[in-house]
Amino acid sequence: MTVYKTALKDVPLTNQSITERVFEGLVGRPDEVVLTDGLTGTTITASEFLDRVKRLAGGLTAKGFGKGQTVAVIAPNSPEYCVIFHAVAWAGGTITTLNPTYTASEIMHQLNDSEAELLITVPAILEAAQAGIAGTKVREIVTIEPADGMVSLEDLMGEPISEQVPVNIETHSVVLPYSSGTTGLPKGVRLSHRNLVVNVDQCCLGTGFRPGEVAAAFLPFFHIYGMTALMNIHLGCGGALVTMPRFDLELFLRISQDHKARRMWVVPPVALALAKHPIVDQFDLSSIEEIFCGAAPMGAELSDAVASRLDCVVAQGYGMTELSPVSHVTPSSAPRAGASGFAVSNTDCRIVDPDSGKDQPPGQTGELWIKGPQVMLGYLNNDAATQGTMAPGGWLKTGDIALIDTDGYMFIVDRLKELIKYKGFQVAPAELEATLVGHAGITDAAVIGQPDEEAGELPIAFVVVADPAPTEDEIKAFIKDTLSTYKQLHRVIFVDQIPKSASGKILRRVLRDQIS
Repeated sequence: MTVYKTALKDVPLTNQSITERVFEGLVGRPDEVVLTDGLTGTTITASEFLDRVKRLAGGLTAKGFGKGQTVAVIAPNSPEYCVIFHAVAWAGGTITTLNPTYTASEIMHQLNDSEAELLITVPAILEAAQAGIAGTKVREIVTIEPADGMVSLEDLMGEPISEQVPVNIETHSVVLPYSSGTTGLPKGVRLSHRNLVVNVDQCCLGTGFRPGEVAAAFLPFFHIYGMTALMNIHLGCGGALVTMPRFDLELFLRISQDHKARRMWVVPPVALALAKHPIVDQFDLSSIEEIFCGAAPMGAELSDAVASRLDCVVAQGYGMTELSPVSHVTPSSAPRAGASGFAVSNTDCRIVDPDSGKDQPPGQTGELWIKGPQVMLGYLNNDAATQGTMAPGGWLKTGDIALIDTDGYMFIVDRLKELIKYKGFQVAPAELEATLVGHAGITDAAVIGQPDEEAGELPIAFVVVADPAPTEDEIKAFIKDTLSTYKQLHRVIFVDQIPKSASGKILRRVLRDQIS
């Protein structure tokens, strides 16, 4: 067995709950503003946050929604979202986070699967939430802001609970985010306090996070990237957040400028905007030292373009919901374009050939397997999926094709399920996409395989173009000059936008439905 060991020192495995870990980063700075609503300017200091979490935990417990209960939240980012998350955890409960764009049927699926009994939402989503609780175990809906005839979050406040309600930090599922669901229905990922706490510590060390960092928080808190990298790291490691309910490039840039952000946490579509959108030049972003990109692979061309335009380091990381989410980060002191970085503390890796099951040496591709204390407990109500993802010895099979070079840098090649088989050759969509967005006239791109009787699958591209727009022939010629013969495009489809999940992953199933 070839095991790639991390070069970083281990972080201690503490017996803290995730909220105790976050409180540790707050108690020494009671008067500092730690949360700001980016739209209204409303602020919450560290001491106010501690008080609101403890009082809401008391109110939840008094109404029977405390220890052992599951609370669902479907809302955009706001300071109160962070209060709700940690109040549920402090009360010994489980929180399941829903995408605020979900339809009633999608809400219903997650509520049924998670067996949530309380749903917290905002007035704008109330109609879908009310339809979505039909036939579920939800006993009550609470709105964050006041709404006619509804119990509000303020109404739910109670006598404060002074200490963490006892839970088993290794086995209690404190949060149930749901996986992206690229195939079938989304699966509930059971993450423990231990999972979340150790990943905060792994990331703080691996990214070189500094106390006082302020970031524009547009990455959704319902998704594990925003939940850990923004909410829990910034609060727990001495930073602060300015929340955004949705991504707006101008607001994102203004917050980063006005708060002198040191770092931007982004996904590839935002990196594209930073590299190419003219509005970027209207803002003073001289405080930015690093842009950290995750959730999907970013090619070296785009990484270099962003770094050059903003005169900063661009670093990638790697993770997935099942890893709480981070297993790899690229240190700002040693960036390498296109790399997803080194394994974080306490983390081992293997590169396993998906056909033979043999471990691969440096420089060879295979499925990335991860082992560490941030690996999930398993999927909720889905032992078959858990067994299909977990290998003996505690190894998580990521489903991503990767390689680790001789220096220890890990590079994602593509998703195992998304590889295009063209006449026996494996074509990685991510490589084609990275090449396409390197064209000055292309602002975004996605590549899928189109079934073909002779070739098996033909690589075809969906592209979003700028003005002046390149033609299909020009795009094909650009790829021909850059990549091998078996990686050529057989069709180019021009679209207004590439469909993506909230975490920035391309929704390839949506594109496949568009092929005529």
